[in-house]
Order: sequence, then C-alpha cells, then structure tokens
Amino acid sequence: MNRDDALALDAADGLASCRARFELPDGLIYLDGNSLGPTPRATAGSVADVVRQAWGKGLVRSWNSADWMQLPRLCGDAIGRLIGAGPGQVVAADSTSVNLFKVLSAAIDASAGGFEIVSERDNFPTDLYIAQGLCAQLGGSHRVVLLDTVDLDTVRAALTPETAVLLLTHVNYRTGVQLDMKRLTDLAHEAGVLVVWDLAHSAGAVPLSVDACGVDFAVGCGYKYLNGGPGAPGFLYVAERHQATFRQPLTGWMGHAAPFAFETEYRPAPDLGRALSGTPSVLALTALQSGLETFDGVDLDALRKKSTDLTSLFIARAIELCAGHGVELVTPMAAPARGSQVCLRHYEAYAVMQALIARDVIGDFRLPDIMRFGFAPLYVRYVDAYDAATILLEVLERREWDRPEYRRRSAVT
Repeated sequence: MNRDDALALDAADGLASCRARFELPDGLIYLDGNSLGPTPRATAGSVADVVRQAWGKGLVRSWNSADWMQLPRLCGDAIGRLIGAGPGQVVAADSTSVNLFKVLSAAIDASAGGFEIVSERDNFPTDLYIAQGLCAQLGGSHRVVLLDTVDLDTVRAALTPETAVLLLTHVNYRTGVQLDMKRLTDLAHEAGVLVVWDLAHSAGAVPLSVDACGVDFAVGCGYKYLNGGPGAPGFLYVAERHQATFRQPLTGWMGHAAPFAFETEYRPAPDLGRALSGTPSVLALTALQSGLETFDGVDLDALRKKSTDLTSLFIARAIELCAGHGVELVTPMAAPARGSQVCLRHYEAYAVMQALIARDVIGDFRLPDIMRFGFAPLYVRYVDAYDAATILLEVLERREWDRPEYRRRSAVT
C-alpha cells in the first residue's frame, strides 16, 4: 500500500463524513482518543446554551422545564445502544471508580457467600484499588485474587466456591488485548459467579452486546471514545434481572424512590434510578450528550470494520518500517483479539512519544515502555494511520527522541 491507496480508502469510507463532527486542528494526527476524545463541534454551543438560557434565564425552573433530572437516563440509554443494552439498564453518573465501587459492592452483596474478587494483575489500577479498598472496608473478610494471565483455563481454575465476583476489563489499557466477553461470562456463571466488566476502552470503539452476553454489571467512562470531555461522567450497567435486588452502598437522595418527598428513611427507586447518588452534573452531562450524538446514524458493524482496518494498516506498516529500530508489537496481530488501539514497546518509549507529539502525532505512554496509539473510527483516517507509521520511522531513524526535553517526565503521560 502507498499513500495514494490510503487516500483512496478515505475517499470510499462510509464514515468519513463523521470527522466533520469534531474540532480537529489541521495537520494533526490524533491517536489518543483512547485517553481523551476530541471536542465535538456541537459541545460548545450545547453547553453555552445551558449556561446562557436554561441556567442563565431559566434558573432553578429548568430542573423541570429543561428536564435536567432525566439526563443520567437519557445519556445512559444512548450509551446502552453502543454497548448492546436495552433501555433502562444504563445510567450516566459519577466516575468509573465510584460506579465500580457501587457495582462491586452490590455484586458481593448478591453473591452466595463468596468472599473473593478475582481479577487480573494487569487490570487498570483504579479497578484494583477500588476492589482492594472495598475488601478492606469489609473488615478483612474479603480479598482480591489476581491472575497473571486471562484465558479460559486460568479463569476456570481460579473460580471456586469462595469466589464472589469476577472483575475483568474488556480491552486492556496497556496492551490493547480484547477478551472474549461471552465465553468468560458464561464460564463465570457456570461456576455460580457474578461478573463485572470494565468497558472504558471499548465503549464507542468496539461493538458490544452486554445483554446478549448475559453480563451482570458493567462500568465505563465518558471521556475516551464517547467524546464527553475531560472528566466526563462515567456510566454503569445493571442487567434488568438484577435491578430489583441491586443494593448499592452510596444511598444518596437521587437514588430514593421519591427524592422530593424528603423522607427520613431511605427507600430505593424501583428501577435503575437506585444506582444514582447525588444531584446530576448538568453541564458535564450536557457535554457528554453532545459526545454521544456524534454516533447518531453510525452503523456499529461499520465502525468495527474500520477500526480493525485502521489498526491492521498501522501494525503492518509500523512493523515493516521500524524493523531493526527496537520496536516490538504488544497488541495481538489477530483483529478479533484486539480493541481499537495499537501498543508498541520501545526501550525509549516515553522520549519517542514526546518526539512524535512534537511532530503532531499524538498518542501516549504507559509504563514501563509502551507507546499507545488509539484509532477512533469516527475521525481517524486511513492516511493518518499511514502517515503516523512514516513519522514514527523518521523519529527513530533520525534519533529525534534523543533530546533532554523529551526525556523529562510530565505529570500526565
């Protein structure tokens, strides 16, 4: 493939028009949507309208006239379409960490006496920290068991009568490995274990079918592929079959059956409203809503096909061009086994990434030696994948990374 071939693929791309839904500087190759999605063009106007009109003029009346109270459910149902969840099973609120605390606590509460949370050692740290903190709060009677690898055999062996919950991330943040949600969920259920899935690196890039897979609970964030803005609200999924018995620990007033009855005793809402805690963050949810609208009219199968085509193009070209420069592919070659990101190992990964960013190819770095490149199909072009590999070669050949300022670690990597 040459560059003209990549341009031809862009010309024939049925999703090409979606790029215009985002604010992206000319000449920039943005491959970090798996960390922070770019700004949708509609966001500024939507948020400004709330500030100037609904809040500025409507003031407190807008809780009713603008129906602000419904934003967690409206955004939740929009996310539900992207993860294969029917209406009323997803709400957008709080953060991924807070929501994980809620669903892990509820899953342990619903388990048949188990006291172990089984997860993977390379899970995203917040997942492990929340699980560890919850176990500590339970007085030492519970513990976290970490697997070095995640496959059917290791998971099967780890699930015992002592297991309460299996906690897994669908796409690994460091490697891009995508797990088989259906088979692992079935395996857990066969052992009588409930499953919590973290979808932070999947939702919006990889089509999901949480209902069809029989998932019990799931969480995710709104600021990566969902384009909701920095620190956007997270989301949580509770399968309809669990909602009547779902008992989350953060029993704030918004989860009450009648918040404005101001009763002294807590009564949970009869539906997934019980997963809410505090007052909805209207400005943040408005921005998230604009991010979710970038998926309007998008065929999710076409989204996945473009995702795998982009990552395949970048992998093939980067590995061919950079042979002999210390670059190692970490992400699986097989498309079904990877998400929408490509991870490359290099002994100077941080400095190389800083040199790439200086050349307007934006990815990110994860310890100890991983360069991450996210391929969000709504706005990343085939020519972006082609050019990114070319610039990576130039950075390596010319040792552009070998400068003191590129080795100086920033607070956020």
